[in-house]
Amino acid sequence: STQAKTLFPYTTLFRSIHSALTYGRIEVLTHTIQRSHHTMDTPNSTTNEAARKSGKHLTLDERGIIQALRREGKSLRAIAEVIGCVHTTVMYELRRGTPARTHAKGRAPVYAAKRGQKAYETHRANSRKPCKIMNGHCDPFIRWTIDQVRKEHWSLDACAGYAKAKELYSPQDMVCTKTLYNMIHSQQLPISLFELPQVLSRKQHRQWNRKNKRMMGRSIEERPQEIAERKDIGHWEADTVVGKRNGKEAVVFTLVERVTRNYIAVKISGRNRCGTAEAIEQLYEVYGDKFSQVFKTITADNGPEFEDLSSVEEWGTDVYFTHPYSSWERGSNERHNGMLREFIPKGASIENYDAEDVLYFADTMNHCPRRILGYQTSQELFDDFLDKVYAN
Repeated sequence: STQAKTLFPYTTLFRSIHSALTYGRIEVLTHTIQRSHHTMDTPNSTTNEAARKSGKHLTLDERGIIQALRREGKSLRAIAEVIGCVHTTVMYELRRGTPARTHAKGRAPVYAAKRGQKAYETHRANSRKPCKIMNGHCDPFIRWTIDQVRKEHWSLDACAGYAKAKELYSPQDMVCTKTLYNMIHSQQLPISLFELPQVLSRKQHRQWNRKNKRMMGRSIEERPQEIAERKDIGHWEADTVVGKRNGKEAVVFTLVERVTRNYIAVKISGRNRCGTAEAIEQLYEVYGDKFSQVFKTITADNGPEFEDLSSVEEWGTDVYFTHPYSSWERGSNERHNGMLREFIPKGASIENYDAEDVLYFADTMNHCPRRILGYQTSQELFDDFLDKVYAN
């Protein structure tokens, strides 16, 4: 059939290569190669395959072609044209597959495809750098990392970055973040993924932008662009964290500063305007007349608990509201609320935690080194900011 004739050059070529490598029938292979090239040069043939990818390693079949053509006396460039590579690739392959001459007499050594393949496999086996964790030098760092994850609730990246930034261990006695995660997935560390909940929660969600809900104040579209660039400290994102959704009970009011990532969490009586007013009053008692300098702006969603949030503008703080159903516009706050879930799991009643517990959870998060902060902590950066505010 026409299809069988079209496929002939490839099937016959590969079978002949195998036969030549097995039985040394080089003349048969050479004849097949020439015949296949004559057939495949047909312009309308459906067997025209894609060009050989640059950087692709030679296969055993291609080494067989090199062996056959080299014994015919073909030049490096002629062989490279057949293989579909540069002539230097053929030159290096001939060097690898040709044994060194041990005596001046006798026939000169010739290239053999099997010898070239064996040399290639040996080089590949020795090409990878041995893992540092196998020599035992990294054991102190690994033990320290495990303690930080379990006791301080640090991420693996926080452990690796903080240890490097503070020079707790020499570079030879540490591994990078990627290696730590690889060890977790290969079960080489005595830590389960459930002790790193952020790993399990990383998945993409479809984004919605619905506009069928009223805004409670100034839109985020009116917010100055420099706030989005995160260059000035004092701009916050607000939200609430709910425990049990059935019934009315206490919730956690949260604020995140956009530059330092400082996290404030306050237990309030409920998810309503009165609960939010409680939290704002507590913060005003702490910062007093410096409130508007610490809280320059607050960006919240359109939840019922923020219905009266615009009242803080009387103290000099600007308030903006995101688009309905657009939580990504408060990305920092959503991220930190997810981190708070390590301490307060979804579905757990917040009534089981007192106000001091909630403050402790936020304090623990603020003392965790962050890669985005150069492995400094949020607390360090926010304290520096407060020192400047109170110095004026």
